[in-house]
Amino acid sequence: MAEVNKQKHFILVHGACHGAWCWYKLKPRLESAGHRVTAVDMAASGINMKAIQGVHSMYEYSKPLLEILASLAPGEKAILVGHSLGGLNLALAMEKYPENISAAVFLAAFMPDTAHHPSFVLEQYWQRTPSEAWLDTEFAPYGRPEDSSMSMFFGTKFLTSKLYQLSPVEDLELAKALIRPGSMFLSDLSKADKFSKEKFGSVPRVYVVCKEDKGIPEEFQRWMIQNSEVNDVMEIKDADHMAMFSKPHKLFNTLLEIGHKYG
Repeated sequence: MAEVNKQKHFILVHGACHGAWCWYKLKPRLESAGHRVTAVDMAASGINMKAIQGVHSMYEYSKPLLEILASLAPGEKAILVGHSLGGLNLALAMEKYPENISAAVFLAAFMPDTAHHPSFVLEQYWQRTPSEAWLDTEFAPYGRPEDSSMSMFFGTKFLTSKLYQLSPVEDLELAKALIRPGSMFLSDLSKADKFSKEKFGSVPRVYVVCKEDKGIPEEFQRWMIQNSEVNDVMEIKDADHMAMFSKPHKLFNTLLEIGHKYG
């Protein structure tokens, strides 16, 4: 029974335009260490059948994650790992199901606070990122004009030089083949209620800094850490934005350490 109790349940949440496929190196590593792993596609991502034009809010986008948490057995807790935009999916889950989460791991991820609207960290990122830094990323409005919905699709130059610059070329090619249009849901998040200290704020938070990230630069990751309360900060050296590709074994060891402490 002691061995069973050591098993953790990791739920892996991808970033914008990506899908559960991006965890293909990490998932078997965690499973071989005896853990349960669920890699989930957000709405309109991976093999989820929706199109982004049919998804109008961060809540709708996050429903696959929320449904998994709602289905957990009584008393069961999971460790959530959110990458990049996946930090906002984590935040919604923390607010709705704090009792089902033993720790939330923000992997080079957007991490909101309880003092501002959920859109605040994304707005700060937009303000600090010059438009030319998006390179060949495509943005397009969709839905009703009053909703101000905007889709986003990473271009090859952006993937190559901002996200995957230290990752194996095979993984870059995989991304080129599998990414789909996504959205940051900025307009929706700007109207959403603030996250609460009682729910969102009650879940232990760990931030994992990717030192060579050009997508969400280390400086901005450090700013988010200062802007919000975290229990631990960990680093992965020589990791680009896609640490699950550029440093999969280091990420694996980092999550094992987090699981041992918070699981």
